[in-house]
Amino acid sequence: MNHRTKIVVLGSALLLGVTTASAATASDESPRQREAAALTGTAKLYRSAGDDITFSFDAHLAAKDNADPMKATGTFEWSHYLNGEGARAQAEVDCLVTGGKVAVVSGVITDSDLPGAEGKRVGITVHDLGRRDRLGYSWASTGSPVETKELPRCVGSAPFEKVRKGTGDFTVVPWRPDF
Repeated sequence: MNHRTKIVVLGSALLLGVTTASAATASDESPRQREAAALTGTAKLYRSAGDDITFSFDAHLAAKDNADPMKATGTFEWSHYLNGEGARAQAEVDCLVTGGKVAVVSGVITDSDLPGAEGKRVGITVHDLGRRDRLGYSWASTGSPVETKELPRCVGSAPFEKVRKGTGDFTVVPWRPDF
């Protein structure tokens, strides 16, 4: 074999070895399955009166639970203060349904400094519009989660509130149920 042929054969052998090793490594790894649905992120709402309102979400529906949105897990929390007065609350997720860039999450309040709020179910709807997200909450018509009577799981309000520019962002992972 001449020198040029040896180089081509050696180069081909190296390329074949790298390709085979890559294929073996890829076949040893199990494909990563995305979660069935999610709602994550933190942002402040816009209020012209200067209210300090923050919502945070860490809600997930595992791929294995794709058929049952009531197996969602996680927490969400919010606070609302104006002139030093207000309250905060945290809820444990009991349902998460998403469609496109809209999510509805519900949960039971587990910790709050608002008297009478613990044990109440609340629901929140988020519309993920990039940096112009919107949000609505089940107590919009009652004024307080304490006034909400026996809210079912996965019920929220139309996302009528706007996120204040530059304060954060929400991310919705769309649910794809098998129908």
